[in-house]
Formats: sequence, C-alpha cells, structure tokens
Amino acid sequence: MPLKIRLARGGAKKNPYYRIVVADSRSPRDGRFIEKIGTYDPMKAKDAGDRVVLDVEKAKDWISKGAQPTDRVLRFLDQAGVVKREARSNPKKGEPGKKAVERAKEKADKAAAAE
Repeated sequence: MPLKIRLARGGAKKNPYYRIVVADSRSPRDGRFIEKIGTYDPMKAKDAGDRVVLDVEKAKDWISKGAQPTDRVLRFLDQAGVVKREARSNPKKGEPGKKAVERAKEKADKAAAAE
C-alpha cells in the first residue's frame, strides 16, 4: 500500500484550510486517510507561527515507514528540519512559448514593413 503525506482540503469556498494527513495514494484528496499529523492555514500571514502546525515525531515515524510526502508537504517538512528538500531548477520557465515567439516575430515584421 503506497502511502502519501499530503494535504486534504477543508474550509469554505475561497477560504481554504488544509489538514496534513497520511493517506493511501489511491484514496481521493479529501477522502479517507490513516492519520492526521498537522494543519496548514494559507489565509494566515506567512510569518504567523500557527500557519503550519505539524507533529514532527509522527511525520518522522511515517517517513521511516515509507510514506512519500508531496511537494508542498516536503516544503513544510524541510522548514521543520525533518527532511532535506533539494532545490529545483527550471531554466525554461522564463522563456516565452512558441505562439508568443511567433506573435512577437509577426509584430516585428509589421513594424519593419511600416517603416
């Protein structure tokens, strides 16, 4: 049974609140889970102490049992000092797409033809 440590959404419309849970990877996002190990409230200020509440001992225990954290939860665990998250690099992120390059070329051609 592959386990994930992930977020389960709660709260009202446009007012999200998340539980950090250990769940079977096949279960739905807000469905059945094995254990709740913390909470995350994205509506609070980034420097608020209770924005992310995490039971570090339970998280370590589940990771030792083979549970894989999702990327967002991995960030929380890295901040708590449980696991090390490797920095990711996407050098193509800032490059414009194919259509944008084509439009820019057409615009430059029109400007050159107008002169």
